[in-house]
Amino acid sequence: MEPTPLYRQLKARLREEIAAGVYGLDGRLPTEHELCERYGLSRTPVTRALAELAEEGVIVRHRRRGTFVNPAFEQARPTLRVLGADETWAAVMREAAGDSLSLEVVRPSLGELHEVFLSSIAAGEGPDLVVLDSVWVAEFAGFLWPLNELDPDWVSHEHDADFLPSFAKAHRFGDAVMAVQAPSDVAGLWYRRDRVPVPPRTWEELHELGKRLAFDRPPGRHVLVMPGGLRAAETTTYALAAFLASNGATVMSQDSVVLDSPAAVGTMRFLRTLLDDGVILPEVTGFGSDRAVELLARGEADLCVGASDLAGWAGEPIDHIGEEFGFAPMPRGPHGRAAVLCGGMAYAIPRQARHPHLAMRMLQAVLAPDQLVRHCLETGQLPPRLSALRRIAEVSPFHAETGERLEHSVLRPPSPVYALVSARLQAMCEDVLSRRRLPEEAVTRAADMISAITSLPLP
Repeated sequence: MEPTPLYRQLKARLREEIAAGVYGLDGRLPTEHELCERYGLSRTPVTRALAELAEEGVIVRHRRRGTFVNPAFEQARPTLRVLGADETWAAVMREAAGDSLSLEVVRPSLGELHEVFLSSIAAGEGPDLVVLDSVWVAEFAGFLWPLNELDPDWVSHEHDADFLPSFAKAHRFGDAVMAVQAPSDVAGLWYRRDRVPVPPRTWEELHELGKRLAFDRPPGRHVLVMPGGLRAAETTTYALAAFLASNGATVMSQDSVVLDSPAAVGTMRFLRTLLDDGVILPEVTGFGSDRAVELLARGEADLCVGASDLAGWAGEPIDHIGEEFGFAPMPRGPHGRAAVLCGGMAYAIPRQARHPHLAMRMLQAVLAPDQLVRHCLETGQLPPRLSALRRIAEVSPFHAETGERLEHSVLRPPSPVYALVSARLQAMCEDVLSRRRLPEEAVTRAADMISAITSLPLP
């Protein structure tokens, strides 16, 4: 049997790549010169392969513009299955996709997202692209496609060079980059400027300010709100972790659980003091994930511990937010310093993806600097790329101020069993703010349970 001619081999290879969505979104193929270099071929077989694909209607060739996948070629328009919880990123993806592909978007609530993704993987029906909480990446890493296998050049020249180092490091496992950070936010202290002209810098100042505001508080008004229990799920962990960080407390090190410390106990005692003095009301333990920021935005609270993406709840353009609200780091405790906690969602491509290369192109499109700037100006979030941060800071004072804190922020404790660790922290917060347990007891109990969950020893 004679060997298959080189042009036919290349033609078959290009057809497979087109069907798999490798040339996704804009559909541009490499130039003839690039194809020659990539496959070690002379120009003759490359030219013939492209000519036959054009004759068959698979590609179209435009003088000076290049070679593109023919939009009318049905195989070149696969459906990309996407899973995530927020409509804002779904809209961004639809904009990036345009007419070049169709999207099948599944949007469970944030509270259901973990279970829906886990179930889809267990059933062998994982999506092509998932937007998951960044702290879940460690848990699902074994089921995700290393992005540097799909596009090593993009990972090397854009991800490693332009994304904030803390994010890039958090999603790297050995040499493999398993996810890329999506637009993010930082957790700190929001305040209404009409009630709080100058934000507190220390816990002592926060306590005194809170007592003063509580003294003349009208019925139904809150002083300080925060998600405070299991019902608010991860938003409780987010707020609590910011409080812990401001007093120098952490949950885990690489080799042990270090939550049961004087700094952590001191944090929970401070929260109990705010509760006892009426600065925080017991009902925060029953808040849903958005209730605290909603109260602040509606003028029913003076201070709020929460994430920096207030724009949606305030119902105002981001450039107006700073006129009514201020945002500051968490005031420093006796064992720490002023702190912000950074987090958000991340983009990842499951191993079960039917169109991994197309998903990679989509990921790159929604994380392009211009796209990130447009998205973050609408939502109040912060772009995870240094170049986009510089651009947005030039046009948005709010982003300029909050963006400065990204490089010095702390992250939530990464763990393959993060969801269980987070639930224990939520329960600890609820125990203290509901007066169910003393701060010392609540911290010790949470540390013991986290040690059992993670198999990490206590110091």
